[in-house]
Amino acid sequence: MTLDFRGEVQQFLAAHDPGPPPRDRRERFGWQRSWASLLVDAGWAAPSWPKQFGGMDLPASQQVVYHEEFARARVPPHPCPVTFIVGPTLILHGTDTQQARHLEPLLRGQVMWCQGFSEPEAGSDLTSLRTRAVRDGDEYVVTGQKVWTTMGHHAQWMFALVRTGGEGAAGISYLLVDMASPGVTARPLRDMSGASEFAEVFLDEVRVPVANLVGEEHGGWTIARTSLGHERATAFLATQFRYRRVLDELYQLAGGCAPSMRQDLARLETQLRLLTVNGERALVEAMEEGAPGASASVSRLMRSQFEQRLHEVAVDLLGPAGMLASGKWVHGFLRTRASTIGAGTSEIQRTTIAERVLGLPPS
Repeated sequence: MTLDFRGEVQQFLAAHDPGPPPRDRRERFGWQRSWASLLVDAGWAAPSWPKQFGGMDLPASQQVVYHEEFARARVPPHPCPVTFIVGPTLILHGTDTQQARHLEPLLRGQVMWCQGFSEPEAGSDLTSLRTRAVRDGDEYVVTGQKVWTTMGHHAQWMFALVRTGGEGAAGISYLLVDMASPGVTARPLRDMSGASEFAEVFLDEVRVPVANLVGEEHGGWTIARTSLGHERATAFLATQFRYRRVLDELYQLAGGCAPSMRQDLARLETQLRLLTVNGERALVEAMEEGAPGASASVSRLMRSQFEQRLHEVAVDLLGPAGMLASGKWVHGFLRTRASTIGAGTSEIQRTTIAERVLGLPPS
């Protein structure tokens, strides 16, 4: 049955070749958005989502095949990466109205979203966040700041953690914020690679309807764990297959490298295979339990370390050319310096693994 499905995927991709990516950034975004809409119309979008929300509701084995073949075909990535973070969260915890309003535009890439979690003094220690939402009739008045918000200056909506109660996790709620609301300001931040993918977002007495609350008031931390789990595991399954192609390109760059470099390449090959197997395990766990479990932290930790080491080896292979701030390998090296920070630092992942996987006492 899996072989038959692989043939179906290959046949679909052969019949719908999106062509090479445009060089112009705006044209490339339109290319991505068109592909996302085509997948929805053809019934080939969101392999893990229920069919009632526009997905395919595939078993785990076929989801693996889907992502593997799509990565091999080099199809456009989804224009809004957090779609497969906030989407599953709304499927599990959202109201009927929230699902009807947001899920299809999310899948089609018609509306851009960003994640409002980290703050200047609440990054890894997310439960210490200070952005406050005060109930005023049928609205919350939200005041605070978010930072390192990926594509925050381009997004129309943000899913955010806010403090509606006392200190700690018990006082956090999960809100959907319209970025066009009065009082919202997003400023791009330039990173060391020269890109401006991040933003800092200021919320100055922003009025958000209570209808935009996801789940129960003060229950946002449990819902956030769903979002973080998908970010750390299932949302990255396709990325792991894309890294198969990237590693093969690194082999071509290596050519007749020194024996010591061949050992580095062998270690990368081993790490990638382990990363893929663990990603599949996390996917099965998410499907059986309804949400990603602690193995998501294992996937996130392994992936961040693999990304960094892959590009370190690439820059070493480039030799003196690796000192130039140009080319995809150098850009990747600079960009992945943050891999062990984003989506929860490596230290946080190790703590989660120690407590929830290994059963060690809390530190």
